[in-house]
Amino acid sequence: MIQSANLGFPRIGARRELKKAVEAYWRGDLTAEALEETARDLRARHWQVQRKAGIDAIPCNDFSFYDQVLDATAMLGAVPARFGHSGGAVGLDTYFAMARGTDEAPAMEMTKWFDTNYHFIVPELSDGMRFALSSSKPVDEFIEAKRLGIATRPVLIGPVTWLSLAKARGADLDPLDFLHAILPVYAQVLDGLGAAGAEWVQIDEPVLVLDLSDKQRSALQTAYAALARVGPKIMLASYFGSLGDNGALAMGLPVAGVHVDLVRAPGQLDALLPLAGDKVVSLGLIDGRNVWRADLSRKLAQAKPALAALGPDRIEIAPSCSLLHVPVDLEQEEALDEELKGWLAFAVQKLSETRTLTRALGEGRAAVAAQMAESDSAAAARRASTRIHDATVLARADAITPDDLKRTSPYPERRKAQAARLNLPPFPTTTIGSFPQTAEVRKARAAYRRGEMSDVDYDAFLKEETRACIAEQEALGLDMLVHGEFERNDMVEYFGENLAGFAFTKFGWVQSYGSRCVKPPLIYGDVSRPAPMTVDWSAYAQSLTERPMKGMLTGPVTILQWSFVRDDQPREATCRQIALAIRDEVADLEAAGLPAIQIDEPAFREGLPLRHADWTDYLNWAVDAFRLSSSGVRDDTQIQTHMCYSEFNDIIAAIAEMDADVISIETSRSNMELLEVFGQFKYPNEIGPGIWDIHSPRVPPEAEIAALLRKAAEVIPAEHLWVNPDCGLKTRGWPEVKASLANLVAAARGMRQTALAAE
Repeated sequence: MIQSANLGFPRIGARRELKKAVEAYWRGDLTAEALEETARDLRARHWQVQRKAGIDAIPCNDFSFYDQVLDATAMLGAVPARFGHSGGAVGLDTYFAMARGTDEAPAMEMTKWFDTNYHFIVPELSDGMRFALSSSKPVDEFIEAKRLGIATRPVLIGPVTWLSLAKARGADLDPLDFLHAILPVYAQVLDGLGAAGAEWVQIDEPVLVLDLSDKQRSALQTAYAALARVGPKIMLASYFGSLGDNGALAMGLPVAGVHVDLVRAPGQLDALLPLAGDKVVSLGLIDGRNVWRADLSRKLAQAKPALAALGPDRIEIAPSCSLLHVPVDLEQEEALDEELKGWLAFAVQKLSETRTLTRALGEGRAAVAAQMAESDSAAAARRASTRIHDATVLARADAITPDDLKRTSPYPERRKAQAARLNLPPFPTTTIGSFPQTAEVRKARAAYRRGEMSDVDYDAFLKEETRACIAEQEALGLDMLVHGEFERNDMVEYFGENLAGFAFTKFGWVQSYGSRCVKPPLIYGDVSRPAPMTVDWSAYAQSLTERPMKGMLTGPVTILQWSFVRDDQPREATCRQIALAIRDEVADLEAAGLPAIQIDEPAFREGLPLRHADWTDYLNWAVDAFRLSSSGVRDDTQIQTHMCYSEFNDIIAAIAEMDADVISIETSRSNMELLEVFGQFKYPNEIGPGIWDIHSPRVPPEAEIAALLRKAAEVIPAEHLWVNPDCGLKTRGWPEVKASLANLVAAARGMRQTALAAE
């Protein structure tokens, strides 16, 4: 019989139970035992949900307290020396220290998981590092499910993917050279799972959808030649794209099954079926990364060639990837209008879609006639809806000209005009935008949304928070100020709430990193800006100070990337519409007197296709979208942008083409490594390398900040160097913010004094 499968389930809980428990543990309000109990309850609940949905292959070890890549790092005992781990099991506090850092040990680097908005903790490898099985988590969770009467398929991050994502600390070290050292640990885990009764194990190797080097190809062959000899049968999982020229490699590995993503790459199936041999092929037909309901009739037609080629015993029907990337359950969304709700499917609903499609393929459409008819009706209703299209928006997008995509003057001329207007000192200090969203701010917002606080009272509260924030910045000595963003819930959600074509959920949370969860908007139709979104708050803030104030906006690519985007038109068309809306906001901010406007694009690199052959097209429309949003201003209005947790080497030319006057980037966790490419490229505009890692709960000493600044000044001309944190301060507390910013300002002033003395 055809089997249904799932590759992973959201770990945070339908009401973010895991987030709340983990943060309570960090605060000292919850014991380790209570945290583990919450985790067990969530795992049990999620396994039972999947069993109830009729999923045959239910995953385990997809749960994580922070990140699945960090879990693999802990399993291998690959703890950097600075965390003081002396061998043996990696305990919870060491685990969290690697992710978040301590006063003595900076956190490990964090970056995006392929082209998603999920962040993983980057493994660190050093010469002489020894590996040993240091976590029994995969086996423990399999046994835990088994005791509940639920047979599961354990999930592991594959050894070649883990090494490919790692960074080696030391000259001439290649992470892939550690393959032979980690394979015995993987073999131990597989042997333990087999002994515990596991029949299958899912090993995720998403690197298979990338452009692989010869060394990576050889590593995959070496790894699976070794691992196929021990433990359970292996389901090798690829996702996020097409296997492409790696198809023969993947299908030729000595594994029992291969999972392929037929949402991102529906056309790859025809080439793969003749290569399948005697393998089970898992068809990733239900979209694991978006919230739109599947057109099951179309999916059924897509799956039928596989049934004809392989027969029912060698097919699984599954989501395209782990459901980690979608919210938990649509049934909680009582406030969504019924029309829109009928177009959606969250994780629980995607399980039902997976099971329905499995039965339709294996038993015939008549066996699930009602479910198939409901899917057909929803697909037709969405296509016919009048709320999706706006002729005015479409006409405006069609009328864009090349002149709309460029500033009036080149950067050197703009720099002179901005210097005269802003009158900033060398090494100017600023922040990325947001300031702490305290319990009082969150409480007031919740009261306002419940109708317990009037418009007048809420406005007065926000004005007082803004006034106090500006006073703090002036007292600290910052040179360019921000208004603090107390009126905003999230940097994308806030803008979506003020744009046409967007809808919102109440419980549509997904994990971004660690305990950080976001609630992406739903872009269901054409996008426009009915009215100004930020102008009143930015103008009010500027009225409170003589120092220059930045208007703060989220850029079109980031709004696109961090939303659940409509799938009925090309993504670039939607991005162009968003860019026009942001362009209108930029023009209004300039008219209101704001001398600088920051258009954040932290997701710019994240959107880059996984295959190099697809880069040029994406970079062209992404750069055009940023320039469309930012180019309608005078020379003396400074345009800034911010990017974080990205590898910039391959796209530095495109970043320069964006032509922002100032770019701020994350560099603190990488010890300025990410800045080197800007120096090598001779980046022509101004740069603010983040010198305070705001994702780590520590106050960086002035000497540490100064050392990073000196390192930055070796790469970037001093006259182009800004001083700032690496991201917004929303999640931090005021005491650490004030202490850290005081050190940041002091370090900048020290740099000024040194530069003055040198003259």
